[in-house]
Amino acid sequence: MHGEYKVPGGKLVVVDCEVDEAAGVLRNVRVAGDFFLEPDEALTAIDRALEGAPSDADAAELAARVEAMLPEGTVMFGFSAEAVAVAVRRALAKATDWTDYDWQLIHERPQSPALHMALDQVITEEVAAGRRAPTLRVWEWDSSAVIIGSFQSLRNEVDPEGAARHGVTVVRRISGGGAMFVEAENTITYSLSVPASLVSGLSFAESYAYLDDWVLNALGDMGIKAWYQPLNDIASKDGKIAGAAQKRLAGGDGAVLHHVTMAYDIDADKMLDVLRVGKEKLSDKGTRSAKKRVDPLRRQTGLPRAEVIDRMIASFRTRYGLATGEVTPEEMARAEELARTRFSNEEWTARVP
Repeated sequence: MHGEYKVPGGKLVVVDCEVDEAAGVLRNVRVAGDFFLEPDEALTAIDRALEGAPSDADAAELAARVEAMLPEGTVMFGFSAEAVAVAVRRALAKATDWTDYDWQLIHERPQSPALHMALDQVITEEVAAGRRAPTLRVWEWDSSAVIIGSFQSLRNEVDPEGAARHGVTVVRRISGGGAMFVEAENTITYSLSVPASLVSGLSFAESYAYLDDWVLNALGDMGIKAWYQPLNDIASKDGKIAGAAQKRLAGGDGAVLHHVTMAYDIDADKMLDVLRVGKEKLSDKGTRSAKKRVDPLRRQTGLPRAEVIDRMIASFRTRYGLATGEVTPEEMARAEELARTRFSNEEWTARVP
């Protein structure tokens, strides 16, 4: 069995092992990677720690075994005992890697907020069923919107008078998480629709970091030092850049929808007129003002929005390959029906009043 885990912001950890089915333990464990480790004999200690470990051990138990066997004074740079444990779990789960797939890009004309919600669902269902390759979809908006999380209270999140005053549409998505305020030229939004096997062996939190790692590298290529901030933010030293949300879909082999909204520019006054930003949410982020929570990419990069998007796409393509695709007529027909019957339906939008 073979498992790989690229530590977000760190190095690659690779584990090859076998399972003694009769005894239910790991055998012939070999750990490798592009990490840094001192002293040399620590690598042998890691292998020895995992040899004979229960094959059903969770990541915490495996990490503890590794920590207990490390020589005194061991230095691990770019990885950790926890990262080794995750790589083991991914090997046992027969997880796939980014480079195992022929990725497809969808980047089409501006579309309505309700249609974007529907396309996320349809495309991810198609990936789950094996009818579509893993897909990166970059959104273009035809109008301003607030997208609330699947479990949020509509009245607690949105000021209806402010939304009406600014012509802002309110829609509810299928994933959890918080409200997003978007404007066509001020927002960069993308979705990853991926097979469930890509995040096999990862905890829910680890899957966020893992699926965000490529965009952190893309931002780094543009001179922005950004990092994953649990549970679902991307941040820099000047504040939040983006927020992510996920949804697991069954059917076929299963799939994960991971979508991210990034602030290219932002009309903070309009946002505060439309959203009800609670004091607890602000205190949780360590700031008194909602205006200070988000630091737009326009200021940080000095680049036009279209160029930021082009550079992000180019970064993804360089790392994993990316062919240009499109929404099929069948997918669009299903999405348009869902946009009409579900995502434009007041019963769905106000399902948590």
